[in-house]
Amino acid sequence: MAFNVYRLARGFRAILAPLSAIVGFSCLLTFLFILYQPTPGPGIKQRMGWQSWDVVDLSLPLADSDTSIELGTGDDHDDSSADEGVDWWNVTAPYNPVDSASLPLDVWAPLLPHDTGLSEIAVTQCYFNPKVAGDLCNPDSTPEKDAIRGNWVRVDRNLNYEASYLSGYLNIYYRRTRRQDIDLVTEIQLLGAPDSPPSVEDGTWHKVDMSLRAGVVRAPPLYLWYKTGKPAGQMSVEERSNIVTELDLLYGKDRPWYGFEKLDPPTMEASPRTVPAWLTIRRGVKVPPRAPPLHFSRSGRFKILQVADLHFSVSHGACRDTDRGDCVDGDDTTLSLVDHVLEAENPDLVVFTGDQLNGQGTSWDPKSVIAKFARAVTDRGIAWTAVFGNHDEENGENKEEQMKMMKALPYSLVERGPKDIHGVGNYVLKVMSADASKTHLLTMYFLDSGSYSKGYFNWWGIFQPTAYDWIRQSQIDWFLQQSASIKQILRPFTPDDGKDFGDVWRRQDQVTPTQARMAKPNALMFFHMPLPETYYDPDKDPLTGRLLDKGESGNELPGNSKESDGFFEKAILGSLENDHTGKGNTPEVKAIGNGHCHLTDNCRRVQGVWMCFGGGGSYSGYGKIGFDRRFRVYDISDYGETIRTYKRTEHDEIMDDMILAGKGAPGM
Repeated sequence: MAFNVYRLARGFRAILAPLSAIVGFSCLLTFLFILYQPTPGPGIKQRMGWQSWDVVDLSLPLADSDTSIELGTGDDHDDSSADEGVDWWNVTAPYNPVDSASLPLDVWAPLLPHDTGLSEIAVTQCYFNPKVAGDLCNPDSTPEKDAIRGNWVRVDRNLNYEASYLSGYLNIYYRRTRRQDIDLVTEIQLLGAPDSPPSVEDGTWHKVDMSLRAGVVRAPPLYLWYKTGKPAGQMSVEERSNIVTELDLLYGKDRPWYGFEKLDPPTMEASPRTVPAWLTIRRGVKVPPRAPPLHFSRSGRFKILQVADLHFSVSHGACRDTDRGDCVDGDDTTLSLVDHVLEAENPDLVVFTGDQLNGQGTSWDPKSVIAKFARAVTDRGIAWTAVFGNHDEENGENKEEQMKMMKALPYSLVERGPKDIHGVGNYVLKVMSADASKTHLLTMYFLDSGSYSKGYFNWWGIFQPTAYDWIRQSQIDWFLQQSASIKQILRPFTPDDGKDFGDVWRRQDQVTPTQARMAKPNALMFFHMPLPETYYDPDKDPLTGRLLDKGESGNELPGNSKESDGFFEKAILGSLENDHTGKGNTPEVKAIGNGHCHLTDNCRRVQGVWMCFGGGGSYSGYGKIGFDRRFRVYDISDYGETIRTYKRTEHDEIMDDMILAGKGAPGM
């Protein structure tokens, strides 16, 4: 009996051991592949690769880390850092570069200041949209190569964009790596089939297998060759500043994005039906110069040039509605005209009041158009800003992306504005005095007047929009909040000439009491589409009885929205110079500058507020023979007290010179 029990126990033990192992292993597999659900970490949320946490050699600075740039704001500037005798707005500060180690490696983002080099380049042709197909269109790779050289990153620009549908999607890919032991790309050349770079025998030049013109009928092949140099860990600072850090594509014959250079020849040749396409590269980090703080001159002057309705396209197109015999290219001729006006007026600020892009199917790559529309201004180092028009978002990137692009251009002052209110580009700029007090003397409000409203039959975008958008209640609330935050100053302002006393002694306190008053600074406002009130009956001059309406206003139909949330009544008339005291009824905003209507350029005063059109300034937009292209100027003097406006035409004629506010302006 004892023997049988012993044998039975041994039998159970022989079965129990493997059974326990099987059950335990099954539980482990169940946990790993079924029960365990990892939460997305910061890398997944930010689409960052493993190399974002790799050890980075911080002993090598960014390429432009020693660059000094002008400060971009005057409100919070500390004068203690300024050299004695140097104007407060003219102080420079070292550029504080972004920590490149925090930038994602696995996403194509050409506006980011990457100093991280490329390790490999490839070209693929895919007959599915890569944005939908994902990794199916990627070049071949292995986990080992990804770990060493980085993941493949698609340059999200189709080389065959204007080719036939049968040519598919042709995209450039690259790998980016922070490893210190991988050779980085230092040169790129585009060569025909039989050609090769010099010294190709040394093994540093690599040819991409697929042509940059693959799929284009009768196009001679063009191949990308790239040269790899030393690893980052062996490069000097100068060598690192010249490595290739980004690739992009430019459509059209214009200049590339700031900091990029075009490579010859074009990847897509120009034809009657297509525009040329160019591969562009960036070396190192190119930091766009920033605009200095906005300020009046020491004599109390500040000049604004309004540029309305450029209507630029990827292809330049023909000049419209003009008898100029030398106008064969609308965009280029317009840029030459803008440059001439800048030379004549020498403004302190340029305001683009919408429809910088033509839309209507011709601005299908906003980035290529945005790269050029402010070119004449940025070349002169002039501060500029912009609002959106109804055509700007018709093709390609939305306003959010366009705003990021404009902010990345030199001397730009554009702002995205609050995300919890309607539109993109609702913001405020302030102009300060030139003396040490930095007194706020002029306010400029910028709003997004929208594009098109969605009616009942346009919910799904099936029908073309037929109604313009309007300024919404959330924007009204935002404006009233901003206006209420503006502090009153003693007006008229007198500058502080006693530098030794700093802010202690301000000469504006010495103004004769009978002349002085506490009030907000004068304000201007800019948005694209006019308000319904713009077309109301004008005020009359109390002295002469004449209607306060000067300029052309009958050449086209009204361009306002048929709907309104009451912006004029609630916001413009509701914000007074003396909000905090309850005295007086003078509106804070003295003039509103609009675009949109190319053949309308009048200034009309309605209930004490001037509504002024810029008039069309571009040969690429519609016009009228006999109605010259023109630009509106706002010349503010007497430290913000006097606002004068006039128009300069393409023939340098000064038209409708008038005072809107201050001494000499029509009475209320």
